[in-house]
Amino acid sequence: MEGFAHALADFVRDRQAWAAPIVLLLAFGESLAFISLLIPAWGALVAIGALIGVSGINFFPIWIAGSIGAALGDWLSYWFGYRYKEQVAQIWPLSRYPEILPRGEAFVRRWGVPSIFIGRFFGPLRASVPLAAGIFEMPYWQFQIANFISALVWAAALLLFGDVMAKIMEWLWRFL
Repeated sequence: MEGFAHALADFVRDRQAWAAPIVLLLAFGESLAFISLLIPAWGALVAIGALIGVSGINFFPIWIAGSIGAALGDWLSYWFGYRYKEQVAQIWPLSRYPEILPRGEAFVRRWGVPSIFIGRFFGPLRASVPLAAGIFEMPYWQFQIANFISALVWAAALLLFGDVMAKIMEWLWRFL
């Protein structure tokens, strides 16, 4: 997976016009219930964030693209859970990870709307919380408000983490 993140970061560095669409797709996949279990994309998002300061990529469009992708992934997961309810647990790859959905359910029941925000920042919960929110029919607009606000914060956190790490590495390289 590390090789994938580096290859993608190299591609974005060489073709900066593709940065926003790639970040949108990565964030979408990272937030989509089934895909995020198979291909975690957060490393590639951090690597692309590292390019922001050192290659002059504009932060704002990349951040908005990541936020939209993350919010759309969670929205689709919510819809899928709302539409297919308990049948979701029998669908691959969730059928291979039977503990994920009950953990998401317990988390949503305990924390309510804040679970959407909190769950975005924790790997397996990121995949199951929106799905569980849909299954248990969390009110749509409450879900969406938490979804979009958390997507904005999450995308900024990943991209800025990469940017800050790149600046620290650049500084260390100069002085060591």
